[in-house]
Amino acid sequence: MSQKRSIFEEVGAEKREAAAAPQGGMIDARPKGARAALWIWLFVLFALVVAMISLGGATRLSDAGLSITEWKPVTGALPPMSQEAWVSEFQKYQEIPQFKLQNPDMTLQQFEGIYWWEWSHRQLGRVIGLVWALGFAGFALARRIPPGWSKRFWLLGLLGGAQGAIGWWMVSSGLGGEMVAVAPYRLAVHLGLGFAILGFIAWYALLLGRPEAQLLQARRLSEPKLFGMATGVLHLSFLQVLLGALVAGTRAGRGYTDWPWMGGQFLPPDPFSIAPLWRNFFENQALVQFDHRMIGYLVVIFGAVVALLGRRSAHAATRAAFGFMGAWLFLQVVLGIATLMHGAPLALGLAHQLAAVVAWVLILRARFLARYPLVQSIRGSK
Repeated sequence: MSQKRSIFEEVGAEKREAAAAPQGGMIDARPKGARAALWIWLFVLFALVVAMISLGGATRLSDAGLSITEWKPVTGALPPMSQEAWVSEFQKYQEIPQFKLQNPDMTLQQFEGIYWWEWSHRQLGRVIGLVWALGFAGFALARRIPPGWSKRFWLLGLLGGAQGAIGWWMVSSGLGGEMVAVAPYRLAVHLGLGFAILGFIAWYALLLGRPEAQLLQARRLSEPKLFGMATGVLHLSFLQVLLGALVAGTRAGRGYTDWPWMGGQFLPPDPFSIAPLWRNFFENQALVQFDHRMIGYLVVIFGAVVALLGRRSAHAATRAAFGFMGAWLFLQVVLGIATLMHGAPLALGLAHQLAAVVAWVLILRARFLARYPLVQSIRGSK
């Protein structure tokens, strides 16, 4: 026979149970476990993707992207292990237009130099896929993935797999005909997807960086207009990334190295010399560089306007985030001009691309804080 409990005991028990219950949903049930572990996993993926984008830029600028003429996702992980294997790989490279039309005097030793760039790029892609698969499987088996997040993590895996296939689709464009490099269109798709993947990872990491209860509270204080304008900067900067890929793919960055003019005038000579007309926007070196310059100016001007609006936010962290965003966009334009005027050497080209990654992340962070501001008390504590 159960004993009766007084109403005071029941109320006390309910209070103790409520105090013991985790706040903010299942993902916060283990504050030092699920959320922290998932954040670390995403941070590792983020760092690897940044390295992948940088290594891809080095591979492109060193003309190494076509040095491996086959796509072997599994067996290709092993590089040539003997002299005979190196000779075999070099013979395959000698059959493509890049060797015949651009590098007919290349030696085996020189080939090995560009081969390692492309092999490292592909190998890092395999590492990223492995880190994603092991992490996702581990969290799933341990039942540490909260409701609604599995789809997000699956999206990262699917985009990563698509990126590998698009990478080969890009490389294959330079293996036949009279192509001595990959098709600029495909390079733009490849780089654009890389930035999109990085953006998703960064956004998810920002969400995991704060408890769900805090995010729900912050959402009530969001600044929709500022969020919308930051989204505009994000989209415009993404267009600039795609144009940058076209500049790299057509080697337009080395065509006109004077600034602020192009060939001594505002509009470059013969900007519409290719027929049909639309192809000039993708293949004409002069027009491609001109478009990249103009959109770059537009990004920094629009970014400055949005940064000034962000400085009016009631939240200190939001003001700082938009200030950093505006300042970095200005520095990126200055670096782009310096890269152009020096003929896009390897070091400056890589610095310009890495700075674009930093700008991308700073825009995302400012946008995130416009949606989920960090609320501070009068004493300054969060």
